[in-house]
Amino acid sequence: MNQEIKVKNLDHLGIVAGIIDELGIEDLVNEALGIDKREKISAGTIVKAIILNGLEFVSKPLYLFPKFFEDKPIEHLLGKGIKSEEINDDKIGRVMDYLHK
Repeated sequence: MNQEIKVKNLDHLGIVAGIIDELGIEDLVNEALGIDKREKISAGTIVKAIILNGLEFVSKPLYLFPKFFEDKPIEHLLGKGIKSEEINDDKIGRVMDYLHK
């Protein structure tokens, strides 16, 4: 039987994601900004992605966010069904605007 094995790079991000979950940061953001049912990814999940990204990919522009998560186990870090291309600069920009307000 031939099986394909895919290796994803977790590094320290699993611990950080667990701490974010334990502190309830994602829920706090969602509570403050609300959840738009039309959006697949909540504002809280985007904030979690921004925190994880900020620990490693700091000086890169926002449009490269999906590239950061390409080799990461994104579903393990951010949630089931989330794909790296869904965390894009448009979505991040909207969440950052809401946070600024």
